[in-house]
Amino acid sequence: MNLHEYQSKRIFRDSGIPVPAGMIAATEAEAIAAAGELAGPVWVVKAQVHAGGRGKAGGIKLCRSAQEVGSAAAAMLGQRLVTRQTGAQGLPVNLVYIESGSAIERELYLSVLLNRDLGRIAFVASAAGGMDIEEVAAKEPQKILRIDVDPAAGLQGYQCRRLAFGLGLAGDLVAQFERIARALYGLYLERDLGLIEINPLIVTKDGRLVALDAKINVEENALYRQPALVELRDPSQEDAMERAASEHDLNYVSLDGNIACMVNGAGLAMATMDLIKLHGGAPANFLDVGGTATAERVTAAFRLILSNERVRAVLVNIFGGIVRCDVIAEGIVQAVLQVGVSVPVIVRLEGTNADRARKVLKASKLAITPANDLTDAATKAVRSASRGARR
Repeated sequence: MNLHEYQSKRIFRDSGIPVPAGMIAATEAEAIAAAGELAGPVWVVKAQVHAGGRGKAGGIKLCRSAQEVGSAAAAMLGQRLVTRQTGAQGLPVNLVYIESGSAIERELYLSVLLNRDLGRIAFVASAAGGMDIEEVAAKEPQKILRIDVDPAAGLQGYQCRRLAFGLGLAGDLVAQFERIARALYGLYLERDLGLIEINPLIVTKDGRLVALDAKINVEENALYRQPALVELRDPSQEDAMERAASEHDLNYVSLDGNIACMVNGAGLAMATMDLIKLHGGAPANFLDVGGTATAERVTAAFRLILSNERVRAVLVNIFGGIVRCDVIAEGIVQAVLQVGVSVPVIVRLEGTNADRARKVLKASKLAITPANDLTDAATKAVRSASRGARR
């Protein structure tokens, strides 16, 4: 779960991490009033969306008067901001964050995340702050610094100093950096976070380290332990279909293709999407119904994937291990009857009670196309999807 910048900065401020003074606004009038309360002569207006690349997309504006602040806010509010991370649909701008301008001497990058290879929390830093860190890593990997924290020992002073010296900091800035790093490490553990990113972490002209931006991602599986953070969730920034899927315990990710996939098991789902691509098609989603799928959950899955107007075919690929194929087949029949499926449905079932499942599908007399194996299923799905519009 992602937080907005203003929410992340509020958490930073409460943890002793320096951030510029700022206020949120939902209207032009509120934005002008905020500028009146915040120190000038320069203000920054920032669209609050769960995506990076806002500056290049027009979502961050530098203003030199309260009226400019109001105009910039009015231009953003109620619009959808499209960045490299949002896709063509963009994300709605319901709030803007008005912030006092900062006198910037240098821009740095700092993040805290999990190094899954080692199972340790890692700090990643770079003197190339303000830039796309992925681009820096690809083109100038020598500019990326990293330390991995031993969970038994915790973050050590020498590790903080190694990062600070690597960033070219000296004097009191080293001590400031260590205080920020320790605060971030504490936040990461206490709030069950998946990522903290500051880009840029600035050195001001008067010698202070300040988090000019803030990004926090909370680990979804730990949300039950973080009720205060759950209250900060903004559903308007989330994919509606992914949110609906979570309500039925379905693992779903929206994609850009036109062949809907319903599979049990993440590995099999990935292989199914690969086969679709291999045969010239494009999957519309990743959907894992899980190893304990019921007829009701299958019906919910069908409703979900068919709500995507781009879908021109449905490929069901089930390997019955824990889940029985006949239960899935009953769910498919129930779904087709209840939902009113208007696209071809291709079904491949193998494993526990697969023969019985095929009989269930055949007895239904519904327009369901059986497949002998995964390659056959993918080929039929691609061919069906290429035929055009929904019925």
